[in-house]
Amino acid sequence: MARRARLKRAWLASIAGGLILALVLGLVRLQRAMIFPREYARQVPAALRTPGLERLWLETDEGQVEVWILPGEGVDSEHPGPAVVFTHGNAELIDHWPDALARYRELAVTVVLPECRRYGRSAGSPSEAAIADDLRALHARLSAHPLVDASRLVYHGRSLGGGAACTLLDRHPPRALILESTFTSITDVAAGMLVPSFLIVDRFESAAAVQRYQGPLLVFHGTKDRVIPVEHGRRLAALRPGAELVLYDAGHNDFPPAGADYWDRIERFLRSSGVIGP
Repeated sequence: MARRARLKRAWLASIAGGLILALVLGLVRLQRAMIFPREYARQVPAALRTPGLERLWLETDEGQVEVWILPGEGVDSEHPGPAVVFTHGNAELIDHWPDALARYRELAVTVVLPECRRYGRSAGSPSEAAIADDLRALHARLSAHPLVDASRLVYHGRSLGGGAACTLLDRHPPRALILESTFTSITDVAAGMLVPSFLIVDRFESAAAVQRYQGPLLVFHGTKDRVIPVEHGRRLAALRPGAELVLYDAGHNDFPPAGADYWDRIERFLRSSGVIGP
């Protein structure tokens, strides 16, 4: 009888463990479906015809991840220049950004657009760990790229891409950092929605990384942002002495706002940071 009771308890414990594991896995899948809604991001075939576009592929354990490189004006292998690594938001693709970021190229800054796994033409599954691994691999490629002066790298992260850019700060700090509509952490965003932090797997602790970062910082945020409240931008800027905080009367997806001095701010920031000449 005692043996039968022990077997029953073990069987019930096994079932309970299985149910808990299934629940956790289900929550992880749900969280990632919310953070990485790639099904809403549509490819733009015409973007592949952007003048000067170079496509390269990062090899990962889940397949290839696409990166686009758009040389700045006057930049070539004889005259390498600064580069900006622009990490996009969660329902976007690299396809959406060549025209929007053309001003960088006019400033002789090469634009580097890394894709997320399973977004666009890239393989694999997106996660914080995967993004961090891919960005570190990209940094190694850029350090040896003939068009890029690796001492003048800029990271420009938008929304979730800001969290992605911050995963590089400890190992590979840039010459300058731009965060746009970015959160202090996913757990902080979740807390605002009354979601317990222990359920969050991909945390993207941007604030902690920014606090350790020692370089120039420019923060853009919209005062009408209902996705990532403006308080996140204020807190990020407050972590770095001398950081520039620029607030616009705009929502989360309104950048750059019409008529704003957005690009003038970026140009001045790049000059004051020594990324481009005076």
